[in-house]
Amino acid sequence: MEFSVQTANPAKAETPCLLVPVFKGGDLLPTVAKLDDASERLIGQLLERGDFDAALGNVQMVPFAPGLGAERILLVGLGEREKCQEAAFIKALDAAMTALVKLPIDEASVVFGDIPLADRDAAWKARKVMEAVERAIYRFDQFKSSPAPAPSLTKLTLIISDADAVPQVKQGALVGNAIGQGVNYTRTLGNLPANICTPRYLAEQAEQLGRDSQGALEVDILDEEALEALGAGSLLSVGRGSKEPTRLIVMKYQGAENADEAPHVLVGKGITFDTGGISLKPGEGMDEMKFDMCGAASVFGTVKAVLAIKPKLNLVFIVAAAENMPDGHATKPGDIIKTLKGLTVEVLNTDAEGRLVLCDALTYAERFTPASVVDIATLTGAVIVGLGHHATGLLSNDDDLALDLLDAGEAAWDRAWHLPLWDEYQEQLESNFADLANIGGRPAGTITAACFLSRFADHFPWAHLDIAGTAWHSGKQKGATGRPVGLLTQYLLDREADAQVENSDV
Repeated sequence: MEFSVQTANPAKAETPCLLVPVFKGGDLLPTVAKLDDASERLIGQLLERGDFDAALGNVQMVPFAPGLGAERILLVGLGEREKCQEAAFIKALDAAMTALVKLPIDEASVVFGDIPLADRDAAWKARKVMEAVERAIYRFDQFKSSPAPAPSLTKLTLIISDADAVPQVKQGALVGNAIGQGVNYTRTLGNLPANICTPRYLAEQAEQLGRDSQGALEVDILDEEALEALGAGSLLSVGRGSKEPTRLIVMKYQGAENADEAPHVLVGKGITFDTGGISLKPGEGMDEMKFDMCGAASVFGTVKAVLAIKPKLNLVFIVAAAENMPDGHATKPGDIIKTLKGLTVEVLNTDAEGRLVLCDALTYAERFTPASVVDIATLTGAVIVGLGHHATGLLSNDDDLALDLLDAGEAAWDRAWHLPLWDEYQEQLESNFADLANIGGRPAGTITAACFLSRFADHFPWAHLDIAGTAWHSGKQKGATGRPVGLLTQYLLDREADAQVENSDV
């Protein structure tokens, strides 16, 4: 989405549509009050007469706006002023953009900058505006014979009152635009059917990102022969029952001024379809197991955002991609496999395969001597029982890293919740026949899954994000959400800011 930032008088702004936020009770924001005065109290009268209910998320298009430069205005309800916080702000934006993209216009303007939000500046609001419009224009209809017409909106103008804030608002909009496009890329990868989005397809996507990056992204693809030579027996064991070959995808971004600066690493679980293997899942809802690569998809979306923002960081992105299918070659319950780290694993349940691909990817990450490693995976149904569909589960071997991710989630409004990773839980993974088992029983399933991964992350600060509850929606709104691209991108931007402070102190 193309965007611009202006400090023009909103009443004189010539635009096909002007989005106007209003509170219940007729308490007009300063910018909106100017519009109301210029239009002979059009907005105030609509509110007073009850022609528009400014309840949160309500929208109403006014086709004529006398006295204003706008051809039409779109009123957006913010609800009660005292209840207007981040969640309400984003809900109002989503409602506004959903209505906006249905209009037969190619550009519009918004005046959301002076909505009062504690501890959120104009740059944050601009970022959320751009993320919301990207969400609204998203379509996944490439397999429909008669797709609906695509939205015609291509440009958004952010009108603000403070000229000094223009640089910050532009940067916020740029970041929001990049994250929004990264989120949509993640959604598309997640929504693609498994007969299209295979491990080889993901590898091709990485190679395309590399070609499009003008040299900013180096891509290495390890095929099954290379993985065999490497000794990645755990990753390979998951794909044994599939005709689709397994891949380890490695993307490297060198943005720091010092080429030797330790990179931050993101690792994504890329199970492009998960039948459960020999431990076969129930048939109901199994179609949603195409979403089992949403951790990998979020890594790809973050790569896309990073390439647009160009932070001064060294980064490595690793995707462990496989298809978990049952056939005569498939791993069986009770099999013992050898990991890249050298530890042996008794596979008690082949449906606990995500940790088997991630453990080798985490071991592979060691070679980069990383500053931090974050893995992202649709790993356990238990996290949905514990946290529902609002918060991503977070576990870590480093409290500072955990706090950094929690802060990033709050800033991006893509939140996570910290769960314990105590040594006592490790006992549940004991095996009579191998170094450890791949499951630890029903109690604390999310925690014991992370305990398994922690055995392979003992040489660097590491965190695990379990996105099984947040990566996609079920039911009528079925589809990938694009989370946690916002959190991940914010985490990396925060690391860039930290590095700049450290370098300035040297």
